[in-house]
Amino acid sequence: MDVGPLVLDSGGDVGSSNSLALDPNGKVHIGYHDDDKNDLKYATNASGAWTASTLDAAGGDDATSLAVDAAGKVHISYYNVTKGDLKYATNASGAWAISTLDAATGIGEYTSLAIDAAGKVHISCYDGINYDLKYTTNASGAWNTVTLDSAGNVGKYTSLAIDPAGKVHISYFDYTNQDLKYATNASGAWQTSTLDSMGYVGYDTSLAIDPVGKVHISYLDYSNYDLKYATNASGTWTKATLDSAGDVGAFTSLALDAAGKVHISYFDKTNQDLKYATNASGTWKTFTVDYVGPWGGSTSLALDAAGKVHISYHYDAKRDLKYVALCPK
Repeated sequence: MDVGPLVLDSGGDVGSSNSLALDPNGKVHIGYHDDDKNDLKYATNASGAWTASTLDAAGGDDATSLAVDAAGKVHISYYNVTKGDLKYATNASGAWAISTLDAATGIGEYTSLAIDAAGKVHISCYDGINYDLKYTTNASGAWNTVTLDSAGNVGKYTSLAIDPAGKVHISYFDYTNQDLKYATNASGAWQTSTLDSMGYVGYDTSLAIDPVGKVHISYLDYSNYDLKYATNASGTWTKATLDSAGDVGAFTSLALDAAGKVHISYFDKTNQDLKYATNASGTWKTFTVDYVGPWGGSTSLALDAAGKVHISYHYDAKRDLKYVALCPK
């Protein structure tokens, strides 16, 4: 049974840079940006009813990425535009705590966060000073930051996931060469590669790992305004165009169900709609979910244990945070 669409927060211009994850009980957690106040906000139905609160009112907070650990604790990485810092918020101790992970001005844009099986945090982001891809983790017990790619202007639109072996996989955009790139330490050492160089490709990447450790990435082909998809599920990397009906494919968010089927939310700029693509039926199908307005988007998608699809998104027509839950098509 579908739920929504629901308006979760309508207090001003809210809902951009939203990031959604589910806890072990199937409750929804969303981090997002308040554009009017430049605050980090958080919405959840963990108590049984939807509540929205401000987590960081320090000003200029943007580019959120949220994950929930095995204990149901929330972890959010985000960018403080005012100071140019990478910041981190969590309630792992029982109360919300906020810290600055990288205070070098201009670092922390396009952040993406994931939690490994040991509960350690892994974050990718863009270094806007040196134009590099950076990676921060507390896997050793203390926070450590390294540069993974400095070959030109690289590291925008990052998306990070952890495979079953605990290895890190990151998709991102190479602005210099206008390519989709990929970094991983799956071999034991960090390696970077170009996955798609056919035109201006690699905007709005979203990466997930299937149960057997294969990588799936959705992204925008900016040359043709198409939704594209890359995977190594067959053993070699393949690429496909999933939707080319108008100006589509911005703000992609990809997740996999227990069977390894792909689910993607994205923005249709031509029709100003939230769209959804999946191969759950065995073939790729696309659906229109909701009208969002001319500058809408900022979608985030996750699946619960029953396979229901949960999507948060920015309803630009009224500047709201919205949410919908769909049964797989």
